[in-house]
Amino acid sequence: MSSSQLTGTQYRRLVARYVLAAHGDRGVQVYEEVPIGTSIIGKQRRVDLLVLQQRGPAQTACVIECKYQDSPGTVDEKIPYALRDLEAMPLRGIIAYAGGGFSAGVLHLLQGSEHAAYCFPDDTMKPMPRRSGASIDSGTWQLDHALAVTFGWWDLIVGGKQPLLL
Repeated sequence: MSSSQLTGTQYRRLVARYVLAAHGDRGVQVYEEVPIGTSIIGKQRRVDLLVLQQRGPAQTACVIECKYQDSPGTVDEKIPYALRDLEAMPLRGIIAYAGGGFSAGVLHLLQGSEHAAYCFPDDTMKPMPRRSGASIDSGTWQLDHALAVTFGWWDLIVGGKQPLLL
């Protein structure tokens, strides 16, 4: 699907499909539009995606809010609120974002936030590491790393590196 044809719902489903295709073998389940508590302004919060992984007798969870913007618009005003709301949640939350319509200021805010991760998978739905010389906003590596930290998938972070032997 061409990036210029994506709606917000289509982007959310693209991210969900990617998480399942790339990491489903790790035992994750993805749920869409899940109500979780209240937002920072006292409204019922409904998150785009809830990713769960069974870990022994307990589950680990991560919320993914999906923001796609291909042309300038009101998303710039929504991003600071979305980041603050994620920070207030009692569980890990990430904004997955893509598209060329973010203003320079909001893009900088997303790039610098520990609660935001660029994600735009290709048709293979396989993890895309950052390539040398590629923009920080490319592929899926940022979302992969955020999920790795949340769920303890350290092999994604370490890659093919060998441990030091002293």
